[in-house]
Amino acid sequence: MKFSKFYAPTLKEAPKDATLPSHIFLTRAGFIEQNGSGLYNFLPLGKMVYDKIENIIKEEMDKAGALETSLSFSTPANLWRESGRYNVFGKELLRFKDRKENDFVLGPTHEEAMLNVVKNKITSYKQLPLNLYQIGLKFRDEARPRFGLLRCREFVMKDAYSFHKDEEDLTREFENMHETYCKILTRLGLDFRVVEADSGAIGGSGSKEFMVLAQNGEDDILLCSHCNYAANIEAAKRAKKTCDEERPEANFASKFHTPDVKTIKSLAKFFKINAFYTIKAVVKKAFYEDGAKLVVFFIRGCDDLQETKAQNACKALELIDAEKEELLAAGLTPGFIGFIGLKNVDFYIDNELKNEKQMIMGANEIDYHFIGIDVVNLNEERFKDLVEVKEGDCCIKCGEKLVKSKGIEVGHIFKLGTKYSAAMQATFLDENGKAKPFVMGCYGMGVSRLVAVAVEASFDERGIIWQEALSPFKLVIILSNIKDEKALNLGLGLYEELKKLGISVLLDDRNERYGVKMNDFELMGFSYALIIGKGLENNELELVKRKDLSKVKLKADTALDTLKEVLL
Repeated sequence: MKFSKFYAPTLKEAPKDATLPSHIFLTRAGFIEQNGSGLYNFLPLGKMVYDKIENIIKEEMDKAGALETSLSFSTPANLWRESGRYNVFGKELLRFKDRKENDFVLGPTHEEAMLNVVKNKITSYKQLPLNLYQIGLKFRDEARPRFGLLRCREFVMKDAYSFHKDEEDLTREFENMHETYCKILTRLGLDFRVVEADSGAIGGSGSKEFMVLAQNGEDDILLCSHCNYAANIEAAKRAKKTCDEERPEANFASKFHTPDVKTIKSLAKFFKINAFYTIKAVVKKAFYEDGAKLVVFFIRGCDDLQETKAQNACKALELIDAEKEELLAAGLTPGFIGFIGLKNVDFYIDNELKNEKQMIMGANEIDYHFIGIDVVNLNEERFKDLVEVKEGDCCIKCGEKLVKSKGIEVGHIFKLGTKYSAAMQATFLDENGKAKPFVMGCYGMGVSRLVAVAVEASFDERGIIWQEALSPFKLVIILSNIKDEKALNLGLGLYEELKKLGISVLLDDRNERYGVKMNDFELMGFSYALIIGKGLENNELELVKRKDLSKVKLKADTALDTLKEVLL
């Protein structure tokens, strides 16, 4: 491709709302342009990168035995009503009516639609397993679209759905997709981790996220410093916390006067103990389809509540902080809440408190706490994983310290089980002729998002540094002076020969200053630049590697052979 015939409109200034490198550089370098709030057009350079990503994904999915489909962007709302998600998904689901007043949604995900593809068509266990995937548009009506391609409303996702006769076969395919995703991200040249994760609005279990490590990552992840354990902070687990400081002792459980001691810090100071031996109450207002109510979560005084875990524990659609007036109206005593004698309020206790001895917590009475409390004789259903795991906590697998890192989610795989098939009555006949709902898996990967993620993982102050697998052009030939006939002829000759070899090459034959051409090369991030300039008088060319801007002198008469060695 000749740059004089190419379309790549560059900008000197970044968009006013652009804060992340990927948003700044992809826009300035002419890869994408904004078309509306959270809506982006891919320009030729951007489409070239996107196509490389899509092709790698497609190749690996096909190798893994999945079959490609293409489903409608819009989905009849009745399918979402069947699954029960239509009224609970939230405002991110764009609902609309057609001219006949029929309800539709723009699919943010396609569990229902893909299940409907096989429903009443796959009728026997002999036709299973089956894995169907598509690469297509999705829409989530984000309240605050930002960060360019990382948090937009319309995006392209690869979503796959597998159908099985039992959990054992689902586990096999889950591992198959795990390995496939690792192969995809490795081919893309990305530094990633597979982390345990929350299933979110998709539901199911066995959830794993694929996180690309990046300094501007939107997610906090915890990595073990010794083994391969990694988890999103929303799902991270730890080895049970311990404390070497002396445990308080009371001869028996009793109520103790603690005037104006309303915080864990003041409580620990009052009794001269570590907050590890106190129990903290966190009250949230939980929203459900049929209304809202207060829920109390009990954790160690030295811990913090992880809200996603809390939301999962009480199966709420949303949690918000409860106001003091709401606590009082419910008969709760702010600053002195405990689970003994707690009435008319749902409550849950963190798993690590189970069977703890000699603890101190609120007595549900102003200025009083219980001391000498043993956390025993409670219903097993009360105990949930509630705490936020932090850097420095110990790994649940090997006991070594956890460290915090930043990551950007690019893929998520789930074991859905029968969540959707049972709700939508999608069944098959098993070996005994009995109707059973499909056991399902779900496997998503953000295709358009990966364009931005690749930039976040590799850039400098000058611009993008594409991994070679993703660079739109492997080489740009820069003619410092297009009026130099000798340089032009050499550039054209090398350009034609490299094209014949199947190397993606761009000939910068624009009538622009040399500095402009070099700035564009650095901004756009092509893997290499071959400079044909004044050095040609001495039979010398210069090859610049974008990754570190290192330079190598080449002999003009043997440049083609050298380029073959470097580029092929």
